[in-house]
Amino acid sequence: MTLPFDGAISRYFENDAPDIVSEAIRRADKNEILNPNFPHNELMKRKNYDAELKTLQVELVKLQSWVKDSGARVVIVFEGRDAAGKGGTIKRFCENLNPRGARVVALSKPSDAERSQWYFQRYIDHLPSGGEITFFDRSWYNRGVVERVFGFCDDTQREQFFNQVLPFETALINDGIYMFKFWMNVGRAEQLRRFLSRESDPLKQWKLSSIDIKGLPKWDDYSSAIKETLTRAHSSVTPWTIIRSDDKRRGRLAAIRHVLSTLDYSHKDQKAVGHADPQICGGPALWNA
Repeated sequence: MTLPFDGAISRYFENDAPDIVSEAIRRADKNEILNPNFPHNELMKRKNYDAELKTLQVELVKLQSWVKDSGARVVIVFEGRDAAGKGGTIKRFCENLNPRGARVVALSKPSDAERSQWYFQRYIDHLPSGGEITFFDRSWYNRGVVERVFGFCDDTQREQFFNQVLPFETALINDGIYMFKFWMNVGRAEQLRRFLSRESDPLKQWKLSSIDIKGLPKWDDYSSAIKETLTRAHSSVTPWTIIRSDDKRRGRLAAIRHVLSTLDYSHKDQKAVGHADPQICGGPALWNA
């Protein structure tokens, strides 16, 4: 069976990847965290992760019950580098929730008609009604990062986006929507290792796209666009929360804990919720950690 991107990641290593990244990939074993600046040396043990996740998912069921009964509207935006763990984290949020009240929005590239609209218009159609939680697997922040890196928008469009995004989000908050904005961050070596895993596994091939491949040599361009976005689109009303996700398990738990800790839902077990690890989950300054 020939896969659409068969060998593309490997060829990148051979031709373009910095030696330090290639060496990190070659010497990595399944329990090693490649980022030397990550606050833990090894991945969280599966047994501990499963136990904590189950406890937190019970709390998420309580949260959804409160959302439904109160008519609350919750928006959770997930952004991040490719392969940073957005989809996997959303899956752990949702897997025990009633899908009638918890929707995942992952939009494809805009149509010609959508490109002629106000930029935020197609996202507005997917905002939650009363009693719903909406998870955005990427969002309007495409313009802040991906479109900037690949030249899909011009400077005028980008400036207009930054001039409008905080007022847009503030309007949602003022209308009563609860909003969370997560930036999932991952080190370069770990990102490349995850790409290799996707490349070699037919069941994960769908997670790879031509943009992923073309983006491999654009790490620094992404870094610049991310830094600007986290700076210009952060406020006390709609803050960014950074999740350091070189360890997917710790990252998922931290994101769930952050949401549960923030919302005052009925029958909360504060001991079960605990507190997100501040070395894993925090404000924009954590992106440089």
